[in-house]
Amino acid sequence: MSDLAKTAQLQIRVSAHEKAAIQRAAARAGMDMSAYVLAKVLPHSASEFQNRVRDCAGSASPRFGLAELNSLLATLTAGELRDAIAAPLPSDLTPFLANYIAAMAEYACAKRGIAIPAWTRSISPLADPFFGSELRSLRHYLLTHSPAPFRSRNIFIDSTVGDRI
Repeated sequence: MSDLAKTAQLQIRVSAHEKAAIQRAAARAGMDMSAYVLAKVLPHSASEFQNRVRDCAGSASPRFGLAELNSLLATLTAGELRDAIAAPLPSDLTPFLANYIAAMAEYACAKRGIAIPAWTRSISPLADPFFGSELRSLRHYLLTHSPAPFRSRNIFIDSTVGDRI
């Protein structure tokens, strides 16, 4: 979980029976009620995905953050992936990061056979192409071998979710 300070409160109305059931379930899980409810509402995969996205955004060179995000997406089951990428990306990402992360999510969804989240459609492709290598001799290769979700976003790379260079 993130080390972000908790600055807001959420109250819900439940019956005494429901509260007792939540208390018992939380105790069985070895958690307090707040942690238990948060874990149910915000699955670990979702918070982990958002944390890794923030790591990418907070770095001068997001290469390592994107590699960590790649590792996370590669290990998630279809259900975990669906939970992880359900919420839209933060609006303060650079166009490059938003497109790269959206392409990673689209590629992972296609690989697992699940629906692509709607938020990916709201991210406009890059205006100028991005090539994963400075070598001009590799451009033709990258143009023809980049996975479709990356190509459609004007990003030309050779490795994708689960791959390592």
